[in-house]
Amino acid sequence: MRAEPLAPPRSVAAPRVAHRYWTRLLPLLAALACLTRVPSFVRPLWNPDEGYLAVQARMLAHGGELYETVVDRKPPLVPWLYEGAFALAGSESLAPVRALAVLAQLLTAVLLASFARRRWGDGAGRTAGVLYLLVSVGLNPEDAQAAGFEVFMLPCTAAAMWCADRCRWGAAGAAVAGAFLAKQTGAAVLLPVIWLYVRTGGGSRGGLLWLAAGVVVPVLCAALVTDPAGFVFWTVTGSRAYASFTGSELHVLARGLANTAILAVGCSGLLPPLVRALRVARTGAGELWLWLAASAGAVLAGFHFFGHYYLQLLPPLALLATAALQILPRDRLVTAVVTSVCCCGLFLAWGLLAPRPELAHVQRLAEATARRTDPGDRVLVWGMHPETYWLADRTPASRYLTAGLLTNYSGGRDGPQVGEKYGVEGAWPTFRAELAAHAPALIVDDSRGRPYAPERVPSLRKVLVAGYEEVGEVEGAVLYARVGVEGRP
Repeated sequence: MRAEPLAPPRSVAAPRVAHRYWTRLLPLLAALACLTRVPSFVRPLWNPDEGYLAVQARMLAHGGELYETVVDRKPPLVPWLYEGAFALAGSESLAPVRALAVLAQLLTAVLLASFARRRWGDGAGRTAGVLYLLVSVGLNPEDAQAAGFEVFMLPCTAAAMWCADRCRWGAAGAAVAGAFLAKQTGAAVLLPVIWLYVRTGGGSRGGLLWLAAGVVVPVLCAALVTDPAGFVFWTVTGSRAYASFTGSELHVLARGLANTAILAVGCSGLLPPLVRALRVARTGAGELWLWLAASAGAVLAGFHFFGHYYLQLLPPLALLATAALQILPRDRLVTAVVTSVCCCGLFLAWGLLAPRPELAHVQRLAEATARRTDPGDRVLVWGMHPETYWLADRTPASRYLTAGLLTNYSGGRDGPQVGEKYGVEGAWPTFRAELAAHAPALIVDDSRGRPYAPERVPSLRKVLVAGYEEVGEVEGAVLYARVGVEGRP
């Protein structure tokens, strides 16, 4: 007997009492979203991205200008979200942002459930939403639990596919723009959206115009609200050196393999039914496979393979697994859910119990920084932990919040292309001018023997020799106070 095609799009009749479906499913998904995000609330920070965003938000709140006095290689949406959350609830804790991350995950699950329900029925909708939330924690907790760029990008990618599936092309384009404005790689969802447009005929040429306008107008507005030239530079053209892994091949490959293995464990309930279904049905759901392929390309972009990059794969994986389970015996569904529940519990335990030595180091360093400076002092932290500024509640002496932007160490690079000449174009003249205009009261060298240590960075070494003296050390990080400025002991 010929097998049913895998995940063929089809219409599903509206249930007699439509609201009952969602009034039953929404509480379940909400409870699951809250449960899977519990570890995110037990630590003040999970990774340097959260610290970077927190510092940016404080700088913006005090008059900073994005892509001018506040810079990063990212679009503006997530810094604005942090700034808004801090304006409403204060900047002493990331709890408000973590709550927004819970809502983002819930919204993603609801959109996937609605997509699957329309395609394959009520049961498929429940399966897609639940499976997504269960596997959403299937990475190193510092990647899965952080309120980072990808978490806020995923609802936009899911919304883009949801709208395109209903031929709402303007809204689909706006969702693609939202994904891009959260993180550049979010634009990858445009490929399956275009696929759906072509496959459905798009209705008319007007559909394509609406799609294009939906993508272009929000991005253009974001550029105009910030600084158009700075927006283009920091989000597109200024990351060429960052996207290369020359000299770091083995280091990057090891990270990629490790994070792929971790994700495979987290998705071990999804992968077997998907592989099994491929053996009996290889047609249908082309847009979902293209979504997965485009997301995989986004993970590969930049050749850094950080764990949080892999979050982009989870929505299409959840939908493809749901589609596969529709043509397999029911016991396969039970196995997939039970396996996913067990793996979810394992990763939640990891998040709740595993020590975080780097966080402890940064907390001690921030305490020492706060003790040796006054609240109005500017501080320079020479390292890869911008959260030190936030934890110490001190103003950065430079717009460059990490040594990575000035030395190309960004992205955990472990090769020879690290140093002043590999920094962001034009960064060093600006950096030197900033230090001359507002000399930091304290410079914290947190390089701890890495390739960007001051002895390998002549301009910084010259600043330290000319005007600073060593006043303390915290677990290998050296503190330098400005000569002639009396710091606190």
